[in-house]
Amino acid sequence: METESEPYVRLATLRQLHQVMADMNTARSLADTLQTVADGVVTGLGYELACVNLVRPDGDLVVAAFAGNPAAEALITGRVGSRESWERRLSMGEHWGDLVFISHTEGWVLDDDDVPQWYTDGPAPRFEDEWHPSDRLFAPMYTPAAPGGSCGELIGVLSVDRPRNGRRPGAWGREALQMYAFQAAIAISNARLRSNMQRALVRLEREQQALRASEESFRQAFEYAPSGMAIAEMGGDQHGRILRTNDALCRLLGRPASAMRRYSFSDLVHPEDIGTLLRTSAEGGRAELRLGRRDGTYVWVSLRNSVVADAADGPRFLLTHVEDIEERKRREQQLAHRASHDSLTGLPNSAELRSRLSSRLCRRATHPGALESLDAAFGHPAYDVNGHGFDLRPGGTEAFDAFDHHVHTVAPEGERDDGTKGLAVLFCDLDGFKSINDRFGHNAGDAVLIEVARRLTRGVRDGDTVARLGGDEFVVLADGLGRADAQDLAVRLRNEIIQPIRVDGRAMRVGASFGIGWAHCGMTADEVLKSADERMYVEKRSRPKQHRRAG
Repeated sequence: METESEPYVRLATLRQLHQVMADMNTARSLADTLQTVADGVVTGLGYELACVNLVRPDGDLVVAAFAGNPAAEALITGRVGSRESWERRLSMGEHWGDLVFISHTEGWVLDDDDVPQWYTDGPAPRFEDEWHPSDRLFAPMYTPAAPGGSCGELIGVLSVDRPRNGRRPGAWGREALQMYAFQAAIAISNARLRSNMQRALVRLEREQQALRASEESFRQAFEYAPSGMAIAEMGGDQHGRILRTNDALCRLLGRPASAMRRYSFSDLVHPEDIGTLLRTSAEGGRAELRLGRRDGTYVWVSLRNSVVADAADGPRFLLTHVEDIEERKRREQQLAHRASHDSLTGLPNSAELRSRLSSRLCRRATHPGALESLDAAFGHPAYDVNGHGFDLRPGGTEAFDAFDHHVHTVAPEGERDDGTKGLAVLFCDLDGFKSINDRFGHNAGDAVLIEVARRLTRGVRDGDTVARLGGDEFVVLADGLGRADAQDLAVRLRNEIIQPIRVDGRAMRVGASFGIGWAHCGMTADEVLKSADERMYVEKRSRPKQHRRAG
């Protein structure tokens, strides 16, 4: 994972983290899952070394997987550390949530215990937060907590070392590692569960005389699985009808087992996710979708199917594993929101603003001058009377298939209001804001920015966008406005902003300069914003300096 400043985490980084978490749940065996967990730390979280220490039945921890250094892997894989030594380590150092960080200044006391470890060389740190070769960072992995419990049973510990940026992880890095350890624990638990179920199925097929024992083993795995399980009919008129559910699934959906037998999963899925369910393969298919609870709410789940035969030549049933991923989805949404919104005001940030603006524009110009240029270039009209694109290549129409249903964004022409409604871009720059920062400090300045953001949001319509570019610059996207409408909106917003703002008992005022630009197809988002910015500076310079501030 590349180092990034919070909260501007790139979507590529989020996708990479999401991918390594998804890989953990697609590994075929427990051994593959453990190695995938170790590899994911290196490829997705930005550490050079990672070790998975797995709790054995006797309580001690064995090095079950290693990634990042083949020599260290050969040296310590398979070695065992006592539970007592591990508990001592997990009780030391700094606790970053569930993580445990032991600095090199106190970690020397652990050099003689029996926990397998590696040693890395490197210069002494020059900065306070620089990583020392003898620093240690552990991420305990627990099974999912029971309802009302603080945490589940310890199933292992992730050891990580040598961050690629050379520094101790910040808040984002810690949260990512903690979330990764939580998902790794679920993947390992599920791998163990799948392994147990697969062994039960093998016995069911190969040992006809031990059929009852195998059925009991399956029943135990089914009933007491930590995740939801269901058996449904496969084929025939009743295909997909739920025949049996375990307690975990009933608790998850808030429905009794007797009521569940009246439904199929297609009856419970969110209407927007029905297509996802139908595309899921019956044999080995998996999907992430929402299932309805008894109280009318929906919960995000990961749904995975497999086929079970009742006997050698008997009917086949669909075994569905349902895992609660609501927390993971919530975290993903929070991370995505941080990446696209300003941390101070909560408004969309510059990247999100450009994304929303770009989504409205295509590469084909729609203003009259551009249409005439296209006509001349191709020797025939490039657009019909409705503004739809004709084929500009010999013998085909594929060039503009992507825009068949695109509604072209147009802009009012000239300085007079000709009745055309378009997408107005209002570029706002605060006047006198720097003096507030200089006189009263940045805390007061932040409070002013927050209040200005609130007033701008309150002053626009539902569906309009208010974004913060940075500093004291804001942008409003308002669709369906004429030239006079946009000017009236700018006046109303300026009148809102210049009202006194009370901060710590003081009444402060800022002014605002607005520039109005117009978006139309054929322009890029940056060109639209630059046009509005330039008009804002023209408006600012046209006003006497003493009138640029409200007071």
